[in-house]
Amino acid sequence: MSDFLALEGRTILVTGVANKKSVAWAVSRALVELGANVVHVVQNQTVRASAAKLVGEALCCDVERQSEIDALARTLGERGIKLDGLVHSIAFANYAPGAERFHDTARQDFLQALDVSCFSLVALSRALEPHFAPGASVVAVSISTTTMAAESYGYMAPIKAALDSTVVFLAKSFAAREVRFNAVKAGPLKTSASAGIPGYLDNYLFAEAATLRHRALETDEVAATIAFLLSPRSSGINAQGLVVDAGMGNNFFDREIVRRFHRGEEPRP
Repeated sequence: MSDFLALEGRTILVTGVANKKSVAWAVSRALVELGANVVHVVQNQTVRASAAKLVGEALCCDVERQSEIDALARTLGERGIKLDGLVHSIAFANYAPGAERFHDTARQDFLQALDVSCFSLVALSRALEPHFAPGASVVAVSISTTTMAAESYGYMAPIKAALDSTVVFLAKSFAAREVRFNAVKAGPLKTSASAGIPGYLDNYLFAEAATLRHRALETDEVAATIAFLLSPRSSGINAQGLVVDAGMGNNFFDREIVRRFHRGEEPRP
């Protein structure tokens, strides 16, 4: 039972490691602890240099460039690497203008975010198809809800909704090869990427107060769920979005939160 998840010796490609606060880094650590072989893919040489102390060797692939996606696939083929799993932890949005009304979103910003955060999963899956082992598992990192209009998160919520739907359609596309696709829909996390979202800290603190345990969701908890979905132990789970939010989505009317609101106090755990 020491290898219950049966990940030892399996090869998983993990995208998106940038620093110690990255979800992808937490996933990588969990996989290594479970005996998996991790192939890291980062955006470019700059990120590779900054993440070298964490991951050692990493391959570069800017998912906005199809030529680099194709080159990544060729490299895997040349090295004879078969993938038992893929972790898609890639997202980008231009928050430089600050919090805007949703209908003021610039076309180029929306389309770039859609390309990087959603279509990249399609492009990577297509290019890596020959390198997936039978029964491989693909996991995308999404958000706990895309139907709550969080003004600070803005247009990224509809894009994550597209990602959630893309997971379902890819699961259907790859069904004949028995490659599974799922999403982990994480609640607010304390990551470097989230720090760039306008007003994120206030939302994070509210989310912490709203969890059933009144303690924030931890990145390692999300990573553990991803590891499970990568494992053959989750073989019956496909085309799903698994919410990991410590119960936040069911607790917005917590009486302590409501009491603090009426008193004009800040919500806190």
